[in-house]
Amino acid sequence: MKAVILESYVMEEGDLDWSGVKALVPDTTSYVRTDYADIAPRIGDAELVLINKCRIDEAILAQCPNLKWVGIIATGTDNIDLEACRRHGVAVANVPGYSTYSVAQMTFSLLLAICQCAQRYDRAVKDGYWQLGVPAEYGLLPQVELLGKTFGIYGYGSIGRQTARIAKAFGMEVLVCTRTMRPEYAADGVEFVDFDTLLARSDVLSLHCPATPETRGLVSREALAKMKPGAILLNTARGALVDEEAVADALESGKLAFYGADAFATEPLPPQSRLRSLPGAVLTPHIAWTTKEALQRLMDITTGNLRSFLAGKGENIVNP
Repeated sequence: MKAVILESYVMEEGDLDWSGVKALVPDTTSYVRTDYADIAPRIGDAELVLINKCRIDEAILAQCPNLKWVGIIATGTDNIDLEACRRHGVAVANVPGYSTYSVAQMTFSLLLAICQCAQRYDRAVKDGYWQLGVPAEYGLLPQVELLGKTFGIYGYGSIGRQTARIAKAFGMEVLVCTRTMRPEYAADGVEFVDFDTLLARSDVLSLHCPATPETRGLVSREALAKMKPGAILLNTARGALVDEEAVADALESGKLAFYGADAFATEPLPPQSRLRSLPGAVLTPHIAWTTKEALQRLMDITTGNLRSFLAGKGENIVNP
């Protein structure tokens, strides 16, 4: 049995511990930063491939007839043509839930960076300034208290639900828009509303859903027009959920006060992106999932998925 690891551009060699995988499949080759044109040649005649941010589609599968299993080193399946994999008899396994707490934590890291600017104040104090004497070039924003504000959540999977718990701990009213209702949600102390109501009432709107044909472009010009003037938008989910040009226009006009994002339509964020130059945009490079604890869970579950497949079972298969 032969395996290939195709890591994404965001990872550096050694960031993930592949010892468990290599113990299961000693004939394993690892590549960092794989372009689309290199995917099929690097998989070659391998039966197993573990990938992050690399696309597997019909064209790749046609060139890799020995492939039997794809292990996604992530939760989302956006880059995998699941139906094509099913047709070719290739099982696809993902890693659910590993980053729930880290991504929810980053959501509030972005929000607190907007509302209280601790890092900017830190730079100012170290440069010798104090309180109201800080020059404008430090980019300080008005201090905002979260108590009593309305926190809207689109998508109520594990990350959205954990984010709701944090928002409630800050004393915020929580609204949720979700396509799936479960009996256990009744005890969460949140209010379930439709999308238009979520837009109209949220002081802060946070996105926590996958990118699907139904949710791509969810935050459009029309959606932004329905939001409260001066609202805050947070996206730690998928860049495709947001029309970034419309967000930039809303920031420039003042319709949207701030945009905190850890995910973008094109990654890395292009140099020409208008978001880079807007003071109302607080941006991080898609790293919410990379806490050391989340990465350890990621590797534990990935190794477990592979072990299960090799044993003839198949755990966390997303295209049965």
